[in-house]
Amino acid sequence: MYFIVVKYQVKPEFTDSFMDHVAEFTKATRAEEGNLWFDWSISVEDPNEFVLVEAFRDDEAAGAHVNSAHFAAGLESMRPLLVSTPKIVSRKVDGEDWDAMGELVID
Repeated sequence: MYFIVVKYQVKPEFTDSFMDHVAEFTKATRAEEGNLWFDWSISVEDPNEFVLVEAFRDDEAAGAHVNSAHFAAGLESMRPLLVSTPKIVSRKVDGEDWDAMGELVID
């Protein structure tokens, strides 16, 4: 399994509409072969920070996602909404469920 966490610092004026803005990107990614889960949440520390948790079957599926047309389009459409470059934490996991991930620390 390939597990990815991405933190998006969103400009305050776009916080309320961010989830609507990424809806198509989210839908397309969830439909990808090899996608195990793909979910957004809002940081408990900062209401302008969105955290994306995604998992793919393996490196190949994660690579297909990153190289997909909807990924490029989604990233480009998000740029004007963001304060800074998203912070990415990625790791391979031996296993197929949440228990296999162990503890993740995100700075």
